[in-house]
Amino acid sequence: MSILIIEAFYGGSHKQLVDLLQEELEKCVLCTLPAKKWHWRARTSALYFSQNIPVSKHYRILFASSVLNLTELAALRPDLGKLKKILYFHENQLVYPVKKCQERDFQYGYNQILSCLVADAVVFNSVFNMESFLTSIGKFMKLIPDHRPKDLESIIRPKCQVIYFPIRFPDVSRFMPKHKTTHLWKMLSLQGNSSVAPSLALPFQQEQGSSENSLESAETESGPCDAAQQENPGSPFMQEAHLKTCNLSDNLSCRHGENKQNLSDVLSGVDDQQRPLHIVWPHRWEHDKDPESFFKVLMHLKDLGLNFHVSVLGETFTDVPDIFSESKKALGSSVLHWGYLPSKDDYFHVLCTADVVISTAKHEFFGVAMLEAVYCGCYPLCPKDLVYPEIFPAEYLYSTPEQLSKRLQKFCKRPDIVRKHLYKGEMTPFSWAALHGKFRSLLTTEPREDL
Repeated sequence: MSILIIEAFYGGSHKQLVDLLQEELEKCVLCTLPAKKWHWRARTSALYFSQNIPVSKHYRILFASSVLNLTELAALRPDLGKLKKILYFHENQLVYPVKKCQERDFQYGYNQILSCLVADAVVFNSVFNMESFLTSIGKFMKLIPDHRPKDLESIIRPKCQVIYFPIRFPDVSRFMPKHKTTHLWKMLSLQGNSSVAPSLALPFQQEQGSSENSLESAETESGPCDAAQQENPGSPFMQEAHLKTCNLSDNLSCRHGENKQNLSDVLSGVDDQQRPLHIVWPHRWEHDKDPESFFKVLMHLKDLGLNFHVSVLGETFTDVPDIFSESKKALGSSVLHWGYLPSKDDYFHVLCTADVVISTAKHEFFGVAMLEAVYCGCYPLCPKDLVYPEIFPAEYLYSTPEQLSKRLQKFCKRPDIVRKHLYKGEMTPFSWAALHGKFRSLLTTEPREDL
């Protein structure tokens, strides 16, 4: 029995998931298109795949992300339409924030609804994603001027389930600075490697425990992906990606002269508790991640004369908001790294040296980058909205940009406190180790009898 995996937008978390499934599950056939111009992928990829996926009597299960118009593909390729069809939602278009609403935007959400009707199983990466989609169907369909379909939510809901995005957390022990040793010991249990680090972690546990009181007393208020794959202009059937090992000092030389020494100090772990707070923002450089709010907060910190470092990571696409070039210039020597890191080693190395990871997103249905940063010992600060309350405890959530700014001001003044903090949330539910059984069950269910 073969599993046909189709990914019309092979980049970021979409790529991360299908690569993992192909590597971990037997007899998978992966068909992809590059992560470029997602609007066109959503509109036209079904026709492309219908012409390029070879006919095979061995296919039994079709797994695709919701970028694909599954209805069109099933109609164009009746042989694929007979398979057990699983639709995976990384995001949904019914609540996607658009800069300017246009009639054509209706089609993206409408296609996802049609795909759900055709699918045999519909899987979401979070409860927030599922509920925001299902409960928005009725309002969304009211945009149709007349002769509206009825009862779509009640038809689709029984097919739906939540299986969190599975993250295969890597071994980052070689990148961890000394003050994160206890955190490392805790995180290694996600890989079943908890025996690796106890001898390193135990000397620091008393120090870590005492810091919790310091953090609580310092806070006067209780607060509550990946970069795009290089385009392959040839066949859509990508070969398995190989991670590239690079020299970190070469890849991170983003600035000249005075900033090179700052970067060297940070990555060498010198004066862990004395160096300035290191803030990381590891998101796509697009408007739905609200970079304007993030940089506005940073500029306010700078205006207050507070010392900090910042690394702005994440993937970029064709249209990069102007705020990025403007902010890089304004932040000057505070910038440690600016831009996408093609090497996973380099990416996780930067996360391990950072202290705080921030999201200002207006659109988030899971947030792989935030969890990867927390795994690397970063203190998360996220909006009290979207998927974040489902994943992070209340103390890591903020309600307004002003609250975010106030918390960062405290951390800038006392970076030693946040460096001693041990994350209080759960990471296990989001690990491949915990989720692989659910995916195996989903993708090995017996096919329909009429095949």
